[in-house]
Amino acid sequence: MTAPETSIETQTGAHVPPLTRLKAILGGSAGNLVEWYDWFAYSSFTLYFAKHFFPKGDDTAQLMQAAAIFAVGFGARPVGAWLMGLYADRAGRRTALTTAVAMMCLGSFAIAVLPDYKTVGVLAPAGLLIARLVQGLSLGGEYGASATYMSEMAGRARRGFWSSFQFVTLIMGQLLALGVLIVLQHLLPKADLEAWGWRIPFVIGGLLAVVVFWIRMGLEESASYTAAKASGAAPARTLMLIRDHPRETAMIFGLTAAGSLSFYAYTTYMQKFLVNTAGFSKDAATSVSAASLAIYMVLLPGFGWLSDKIGRRRTLAISFGVGAVITYPVMSALSHASSMTEAFVLATLLVVTLSGYSAVSAVVKAELFPTHVRALGVALPYAAANAVFGGTAEFAALGLKDAGHESVFYVYVSVMMAMACVIALRLRDTNRESLILED
Repeated sequence: MTAPETSIETQTGAHVPPLTRLKAILGGSAGNLVEWYDWFAYSSFTLYFAKHFFPKGDDTAQLMQAAAIFAVGFGARPVGAWLMGLYADRAGRRTALTTAVAMMCLGSFAIAVLPDYKTVGVLAPAGLLIARLVQGLSLGGEYGASATYMSEMAGRARRGFWSSFQFVTLIMGQLLALGVLIVLQHLLPKADLEAWGWRIPFVIGGLLAVVVFWIRMGLEESASYTAAKASGAAPARTLMLIRDHPRETAMIFGLTAAGSLSFYAYTTYMQKFLVNTAGFSKDAATSVSAASLAIYMVLLPGFGWLSDKIGRRRTLAISFGVGAVITYPVMSALSHASSMTEAFVLATLLVVTLSGYSAVSAVVKAELFPTHVRALGVALPYAAANAVFGGTAEFAALGLKDAGHESVFYVYVSVMMAMACVIALRLRDTNRESLILED
């Protein structure tokens, strides 16, 4: 492990004016919200558009094919993280963030206008795949650049609190996608929603991305990047990251593997789980998912603030440790939930448990790396683990259900969270040994 350059008590650097800091947090957050809204609009509306691109098979088979495209989109995220991480460490955080949102805009508009299988045959799912690959490249670059930028701009005293808004806006994007679905479910007849209404959220996402592109063009560059560029530090190289920071890279991969798997199990898959396993209607499942996500989102800044007080390491270890213990019994109880209230309480318990990881997932990664490789160091292991474990979560869950062994998925999530708890306990205390040197 590379030794910390200094402790937080002895750090000095450029002071960021409060107004500039607030503008940076808001600008980074707004773009992150739109990126994740566009990404999650796919999973939120899968129940309605899957048959247009995959007409063969029953509902579960159609959802599995759509989930496979979802997983392939994750496969593009490590490539996007690698390319955009290098770009952000060379050209700047702001430039990378602007490029990422432009790509997401393109992918969203493409899905909105894609013809279906009846019109163009196999070209329809092929077009959907290409659009998701573009979105995957965009999101792979977005996470590392936004997590790095917001952590660098947050300020050392409340870095956990302010950087938690990176995940708050991630959840807000997912919640917005569900909110659009709920509105359309009430405004449009079911037949219209299934026929053409599912295209509306992708049009909205594309338009929002245009607005964010303009906002990000006016952001200030972070002091950390400016200082590194002025000092003539060598730009990031992939081999440099692996050679000089192997332990940090491996630990981020392990933490993200468990965090992403449990996140997608508790959130995006939950909507399908409540319909396919627990027997709720699509409308009821959407409402339960949205309500639990709202609680999750509101709690995240509190957990970020808590990490500033008790440390990132302890916050992570508690979150993963509790999750490892309760996932199996809670998911089992959810599968037999008899009311929306019961389902809401159980689903909320899962996401609240995960809040300790989610709130600090950005900042703890950024604090482990020096400036010249920070964006790449945050983005690459995160995106790789996300692709392998997060992107396949729904497909694995649906596959095990189809094979008659759904409870094995609960065990899988629990084991991964137990592993992450061990990793967290071995993490250095980044509150005191952060490599973000500037204020």
